[in-house]
Amino acid sequence: MHSFIARGLTVIASALVAINLTNCAGTIGGSGSSSSLGGKEITAEQRQLDILTEPTGDFYYARRYFVSKTRFWGYVRKPRQPWSEAKLVMMNESVRPQPDRLPEDGPSNARHGYDQNYEYKLTGSYTGRKIYDPASNLFLPEFKASGYQVLDRAPGWIFSPRDNYDPYKITLVNKNVGLTTR
Repeated sequence: MHSFIARGLTVIASALVAINLTNCAGTIGGSGSSSSLGGKEITAEQRQLDILTEPTGDFYYARRYFVSKTRFWGYVRKPRQPWSEAKLVMMNESVRPQPDRLPEDGPSNARHGYDQNYEYKLTGSYTGRKIYDPASNLFLPEFKASGYQVLDRAPGWIFSPRDNYDPYKITLVNKNVGLTTR
């Protein structure tokens, strides 16, 4: 009887911890329009292991990060480099337009930014230039892409399981890589 009660209490405690973690994962003091990134539920340890064992080559991994009115494209990193070292970039479209080069007021699945948080495999290179994005007041590195391949349409969080996305303000900032303002 004692072991039955102990097992029952363990199950209840586990359920309460799971409910609490689920409730904490949504927002971090954001506005009412904020939401989590959704997608895969993955621990920080599993993400780190996945990155350490991912394929390498002459390409980059990238996440589209769309914020209304801004012109930056998203975060780009080298294979096996953690997202904490990724760079927020401006995309040079002289060789290839970005995948969501569509009208900003089209249908939701066919407008600029429809691919928010998609993970891509990018080919191309940094140009060495810094480009000013007036809407965010940031000077960002320019990346000239020659190709894109969608890897995942719902990869989950980028920097932390507590990531919070708001389509109207910059909430996903890589805290380990400084962004240059005027």
